[in-house]
Amino acid sequence: MKNYKTVISMMSGTSLDSIDACLLNIYEDLTFDIIGNYSLAYPKTVKLKLFDLANNNGSVSDVCFMNFVVGNLFADCANNLLKKVHYKNENIDFISSHGQTIYHIPKEISIDSVKTKSTLQIGDISVISHKTGILTVGDFRTKDMAANGQGAPLVPFADKIIFGLGKNRLIQNIGGISNVTLLADNCDIFAFDNGPGNMLIDYFTDKLFHLPFDRNGDIALKGKVDSIWLEKLMTEPYYSIKPPKTTGRELFNSKYAENIFLSAPSDPCNVIATITALTAKVIADSYKNFIFPKTYVDEVVLGGGGAYNLAIIKFLKEFLHNNIHVKTHEDYNIPNKLKECIAFAYLGYFTLNKKSNNIPSATGADCPVVMGKISF
Repeated sequence: MKNYKTVISMMSGTSLDSIDACLLNIYEDLTFDIIGNYSLAYPKTVKLKLFDLANNNGSVSDVCFMNFVVGNLFADCANNLLKKVHYKNENIDFISSHGQTIYHIPKEISIDSVKTKSTLQIGDISVISHKTGILTVGDFRTKDMAANGQGAPLVPFADKIIFGLGKNRLIQNIGGISNVTLLADNCDIFAFDNGPGNMLIDYFTDKLFHLPFDRNGDIALKGKVDSIWLEKLMTEPYYSIKPPKTTGRELFNSKYAENIFLSAPSDPCNVIATITALTAKVIADSYKNFIFPKTYVDEVVLGGGGAYNLAIIKFLKEFLHNNIHVKTHEDYNIPNKLKECIAFAYLGYFTLNKKSNNIPSATGADCPVVMGKISF
């Protein structure tokens, strides 16, 4: 009898660049081995429609339709991964899918006598399970929100398993949004969304250079940081809110980007340099305001697409005054791009074992809960 589960874990972040899938074995002692991975870029029209929905531009019929479209694409991504690594569908114990977030409301809103938070991830798991023939777990965030949490961040649950305690670390993901997890011996696990990660960088790189992203931070490294504009950008109220807190495209969307662009410098390279510096400064300042008063930190471990951006790393080291070692997940043999996929594999593993998989100290939930829904 085998002592592990073979899992396909999939997600797509707020950048909407691709669906990322990872095939891995999770063992009974909660160690893991990566077998392979595959990324499926969203078709152009699908991506544009998802951007519209995430920017609150769409109809109910659009949401209904795209839920199944994204489900089909996630299923295609899983099947393509299996072909790539020459595995059969029956070799897989389950799929764990984060889906695609199109809207997230972490603060309570009232209507008549009902007061609630809410979130919506599309990519229907029934479509995925039917097209792959594999049991599928998904829709994790809603149960945490039902328990009065913010439904995010969820990755700290896996951070604790993967990195453990013993050294005070900040596990910093830089996707479309930046989020951080504090792992320390002398305080509870602590996590929150810092602010924009690659989201604004990607927007302005597309707008000014017609490129999907600033590869390696090359454009930013050619420009100069406009200190006046950066100081103005740092007045965004979200940055001063105390955790627990989460954010996304509901705040840092295209309308937001166009509004801040009104006071941007004229040199396009300087725009990218300053927006990139913003990502780093928001992260560094959040440490100084919310983490360093709690405990000391030995190192920062970067993951996500932003971990490949040399300009972000350069600015982050400068803002931290080189007082902390800055590493990436790849220093721990974890591909930067796959970290969140691995995290959701663990969430699905615990769902199927009927064990709690949220961290209330990170999400603000009233209690531990078993997140996730299952389609057989």
